[in-house]
Amino acid sequence: MKIQAPQPFMFKEGERAVLLLHGFTGHSADMRMLGRFLQKKGYTSYGPIYRGHGQAPEDLLSGGADAWWEDVQAAYRELKELGYAKVAVIGLSLGGVLALKLAYSEPVVGVSTMCSPMFFDNQEQLSKGFRHYASQYKKVEGKSTEQVNQEVDQLVIDAQPLFNDLARLIQEVNGQIDHIYTPALVIQAKDDQMINPDSANYIYQSIESDDKAIKWYEDAGHAITLGPKKEAVHQDIDQFLESLNWD
Repeated sequence: MKIQAPQPFMFKEGERAVLLLHGFTGHSADMRMLGRFLQKKGYTSYGPIYRGHGQAPEDLLSGGADAWWEDVQAAYRELKELGYAKVAVIGLSLGGVLALKLAYSEPVVGVSTMCSPMFFDNQEQLSKGFRHYASQYKKVEGKSTEQVNQEVDQLVIDAQPLFNDLARLIQEVNGQIDHIYTPALVIQAKDDQMINPDSANYIYQSIESDDKAIKWYEDAGHAITLGPKKEAVHQDIDQFLESLNWD
């Protein structure tokens, strides 16, 4: 069975642009509802897809931290070239790590992270998440359970260099976020099973901006943009964006 690949989205509305960055193994669908919400609030929202994402799990292995950072930079430049003078950036999980890197590398009007790791202390969970994603994809392809398990076991082995690459990115950003002076909103699910929730406190405490806030959500889960608290997240992000200096 051929699986249709997801596409990036750009919902054009106002002169204020928000770059929405998805997580590892995710794609633009993780941010689409937030993008539509922001469009209704008068923002232009852009949800790119990093190379290798939204495709077969084997395709992820051809990417890596440097490639995905290049994709984020390209998306930022695209918004600038389209005439959006000021850009805010919001990222989920790995997307939040990349959002922080953008915030200390380029001018942004504000930055928000959602369930984003700052400590690479749980490679087992990363492997588990990758295994689940790869298994689900191969099941949809119509493969037998035996074939799925065999292919996924090999994929997890082959992905070890990629996991190490992600660890390097997280450690790099961890050591640089005290160079961020832009307004920031840190969003974190208390019951996050994928990352260490203390990452949120670290981000909040390390960012040097005087204008920063941290929001904790009960019963939300790691994929907070898709979970039961997504409407609350939408409202908090809207309030944050409205507080920024867009002039």
